[in-house]
Formats: sequence, C-alpha cells, structure tokens
Amino acid sequence: MKLDLSIAATLGLAIAVGLLPFAASAAKPPTRVGACADTFVARVGTRLVDGSTGQSIAGSGTAISFTNGISLISYDTVPNAAAARPGDKAKLCLQSIPKNCPPGDNRGKVYQAMIYRTGKRFALPDSQHMCGGA
Repeated sequence: MKLDLSIAATLGLAIAVGLLPFAASAAKPPTRVGACADTFVARVGTRLVDGSTGQSIAGSGTAISFTNGISLISYDTVPNAAAARPGDKAKLCLQSIPKNCPPGDNRGKVYQAMIYRTGKRFALPDSQHMCGGA
C-alpha cells in the first residue's frame, strides 16, 4: 500500500495538455478563515492505492483534489466527497488554520467544500496529520 501522491501530478498534466479547460477559471485558494473561492473538482479517489496495481483500496479513506491546487484527505470514507466527479464546480471555504505550528509546517488547514451539482457539503483537512505531527 502507498499514499496516492499522484493527485498533483495528474492535475498538472491534465491542465498542461488541456484536459481540464475549466481550470483556468478557478479562483485562487482562500487564505484567510471564512474566505471562499469557486473551483472545480480535478480528482476523486481513495486515500490509498495499491503500489503494484495502482488500483484504489476500498475503505482506505477519501482523497479529493481541486483545480486551484487544494487537495483534501480523510482516513474515513466521506460519501459527500465521494459523490463528486471531476469537472464538478465547487465552493471551497477555509474553515480553520492550526496554531502554534513549527516554522514551515503548513499542514492541517481544514476546508469546507460544497459541490454545486449535488448540493452536498463536507469538511476535510489538507493533510493526514496536523502540523507538528507524523
């Protein structure tokens, strides 16, 4: 098993070859708590993939990335996130930023997302661990 690190690479390649034409219209990610920005879903999958086959590992959690560069992850399967599809327009709001983090450790921001197509909402962190963690 391995962590699916291909989200950013897949997103970058898709934008570079024009597979995500909507990416150019995604707003920059919100940087202050309470701020929101519209973006699009780039990829939805599981937290882990099989290192040999590249196949998603069911029950390993949820991973979702957006065209504005934000990726969210959970150890749990989050049905409202899993219902999203690449290309779905989404509203992404910065819900919280951890405090007292070591310098340079920016992990642990929590975002609330709303998928316009489904109307479903979910809140997830941008990392499996909070700042200062593993």
